[in-house]
Amino acid sequence: MILKNSALKIIKKIEASGYEAFIVGGFVRDYLMDIKSTDVDICTNATPKEIKSMFKNIVLPNEKYGSVTLIYNKVRFEITTYRKEINYINNRFPAKIKYINHLETDLKRRDFTINTICMNSNGEIIDLLNGKDDIKNQMIRMVGNPKYRLKEDALRILRAIRFATIFNYQLDDKLKIYIKKYGYLLKKLSYFRKKEELDKIFANKNVLSGISLLKELNLEEFLEFSLKNVVVTSCSIGIWHQLHVNNKYPFTKNEKEIMHELDELKNKNLTDERIIYKYGLYLVTLAGEIKKIDRKQILSIYSNMYITSRKNIEISGTEISSTLGLKPTYLLKYIIDDIENVILIKKIKNNKDDIVKYLLDKYKL
Repeated sequence: MILKNSALKIIKKIEASGYEAFIVGGFVRDYLMDIKSTDVDICTNATPKEIKSMFKNIVLPNEKYGSVTLIYNKVRFEITTYRKEINYINNRFPAKIKYINHLETDLKRRDFTINTICMNSNGEIIDLLNGKDDIKNQMIRMVGNPKYRLKEDALRILRAIRFATIFNYQLDDKLKIYIKKYGYLLKKLSYFRKKEELDKIFANKNVLSGISLLKELNLEEFLEFSLKNVVVTSCSIGIWHQLHVNNKYPFTKNEKEIMHELDELKNKNLTDERIIYKYGLYLVTLAGEIKKIDRKQILSIYSNMYITSRKNIEISGTEISSTLGLKPTYLLKYIIDDIENVILIKKIKNNKDDIVKYLLDKYKL
């Protein structure tokens, strides 16, 4: 409600300067679906230059595409001038934009009807392209003819599947026909943009529906992976690991490390306490999901382990040195490794008295 009220105040200020403005897109869609939203887009017939004259906290202007970003009440609002997009380059970006003065024309350049619903300064819904009907019917329908709209921007193919997955909606039949026909255009998209959309599909609770659509629409070939034997995991990186596209799609250093360790775990006994200890619960349960090992089994073993990290050991290096009369040397590391191992295999318990007794029996000269 705070976000909505802030956006309405911005709109009223734009109107006070003699222009019109509306909240548009995802925020209004989510508002009607009773979903919490964190981003607010505003459209207006004021130009970026005119918007900047109304507000002080304008940052990251992108006048090339008719947008500016306003920081208002510590929240970012994207404000975009009504525009018409002319001639797309590489099936992705408009070669040119033209500022216009008509809301409906601006809405017709947008991707799906559910993203064209607006809200005016009184909080009233403006639905010029029947997006509310498609929300009611749980349908993803393209604005205009998908025969042309998908060729303009091929990313709309994955965006359609992402929205259908997240909201558990159906794709319009005509849209499905042309996604199949123009799926090859995905090859022209950057791997970065493809990964962004696929991450959202793979991380969603309805991921099975998304995977089903990617298969049904014959997109695997153009995405350069096979989903045939993929096991759905609780974390999207578990799915990516099974697709073997590390050398194509852009992954962070952390993601690469996780996938490398999942490779190592492929042929290891995931119910061995030493393996769980070495790799950690997160990685072992993720590997277990891929190998279809009951998560509860791994959790049960983990909960019965004496230690799950070296930090859990109930004696410090200083205390070990004091007990044995040792000066800190390489030998101390060897002794700590030994204590860690005997606790892990449950030869001794993880309490100070037992550890001291073990040290004195084995190391005291």
